[in-house]
Amino acid sequence: VKDYELRQYETAKWVSTVIRGETQKEAMHQGFWKLFHYIQGKNEKEMKIDMTVPVTCLVKAGCTDFKISFFVPFEHQDCPPQPTDSNVFIEERKAAALFVRSFGGFASPEKYAEEADTLARTLRNRGQPFHEDFFYTAGYDSPFKLFNRHNEVWYFKK
Repeated sequence: VKDYELRQYETAKWVSTVIRGETQKEAMHQGFWKLFHYIQGKNEKEMKIDMTVPVTCLVKAGCTDFKISFFVPFEHQDCPPQPTDSNVFIEERKAAALFVRSFGGFASPEKYAEEADTLARTLRNRGQPFHEDFFYTAGYDSPFKLFNRHNEVWYFKK
């Protein structure tokens, strides 16, 4: 297994919400449901949208705000329906190169932090410059999937 991979992401739209002043676990839970309601039709077109992966969470050093996001499916990328919940918004993430570390199992915030530490250490050891003050967690499975789960941590390449 490789320690990490370098991935190039294209510009893309995500639907996001920021949860403040909660634990990461609680923020993930609250954020997930806000976004889930959006794809279930809590949007201007009252349109149901397919659930896509990954679900990401932006974790900033020393910060208790967590931004939870769902990837907007390809068929809605050009024109995603606007959220009707004022705490949910569409954001465009610019194309970027990301260092990605993958791991299995059920990922707790502690596990994500540990994997991010490992990735950061590896990148420093190899002299790979990256933005150290934040990382993304990415989950690819429904909570009901028990085996062969796939999780990632992402750092942005400098």
